[in-house]
Amino acid sequence: MQTRPLLAVRPQWVHSTGSAGAGSGAAAAATGATAAGGCLTEAKGDGEFTATGIRTAIMASAESQPGIGVGTWAWGNQVLWGYDPHRDDATLAATFQRCLERDLLFFDTADSYGTGRFNGRSEALLGRFAMQASAADRQRLCIATKLAPFPWRLGRRGYDRAFAASQARLCGQMKRVQLHWSTARYAPWQEGPLLLGLADQVLRGAVASLGVSNVGPRGLRHLRALLADQGVRLASLQVQLSLLSPEAVQPGGVAETCRELGIDLIAYSPLALGLLSREPDLPPPPGPRGLLFRRLQPGLRPLREAMAELAAGRPGGRAAVALNWCRAHGAMPIPGLRNPDQVERASEALSWTLSTEERQHLDRLALAAGAPRMPANPFQSA
Repeated sequence: MQTRPLLAVRPQWVHSTGSAGAGSGAAAAATGATAAGGCLTEAKGDGEFTATGIRTAIMASAESQPGIGVGTWAWGNQVLWGYDPHRDDATLAATFQRCLERDLLFFDTADSYGTGRFNGRSEALLGRFAMQASAADRQRLCIATKLAPFPWRLGRRGYDRAFAASQARLCGQMKRVQLHWSTARYAPWQEGPLLLGLADQVLRGAVASLGVSNVGPRGLRHLRALLADQGVRLASLQVQLSLLSPEAVQPGGVAETCRELGIDLIAYSPLALGLLSREPDLPPPPGPRGLLFRRLQPGLRPLREAMAELAAGRPGGRAAVALNWCRAHGAMPIPGLRNPDQVERASEALSWTLSTEERQHLDRLALAAGAPRMPANPFQSA
């Protein structure tokens, strides 16, 4: 299956730091925002990059399939992932460094990542780690964040403060901004103005490119047309996609729509919160993940056996099979990576690809009636 290099952008992008109209937080972002983001040096000037630089950050690999990015949902999340800054921050710094060494250069975060007093911690950690890296490595990075359409964020200026705050926490290193989820199911009037406000940030040069998340085929066509009227390209769509969440690759799904419209597809939770990579004889993890694992594991045996067979003699194990299934469908997976060993396993997947026959075999298992399914995102639009 032929795919295009992921996340191509218009050639005229110029700068990703804050600009006039974004509020005082934008100026803080442009100069490093030390207090807000833990930035160690000035970020001014580091945001400048080219289309070639972004393509490098999400580099296509074998057979022109998409590369692999990094999800940072767990960086700061206590409820689902048990984040502890004293235990985890040094490991996360080493994880980031190993990603640079292994050319995993696309990092996805969100302004709502981090629980309780750690709200925004994922962005702050990414900003800190980016500023500890060399200027050359910062040029190679593509850090993308998602802004939540909370009910109080209204109108075309509704994201201004949130955008400036995220750029400050990220030390001016944001290169893509994304609508975190669709409001079409409960507040359809809210979505369009917020997206147009993000388009304004692109047009004024405050960020390089724009994406959306959790949008279905019909909504994707509508939002693409809305942005096209402003002269802004919709660069990417991010949806839940894995062997336990295969809806996007069904006929008429968003994978097909993305190929038609030239929009790059990003797969979040490609390992189904670790269920597809975890050894089956290990006890379930604590908390909500454990409850989900206990419910889904009994029906996973046929899929696990097929994945083990495909992984035999290939680097990366079953995790690489799951990641390469997404890539074979033209999507860039962004697994959550929390330690250097996970980075190694993810990067090993880039050394090989599934054949068409292997991908089709996994398709049949994933799409079979009664196959185990991850819970659907309640904000996913049609």
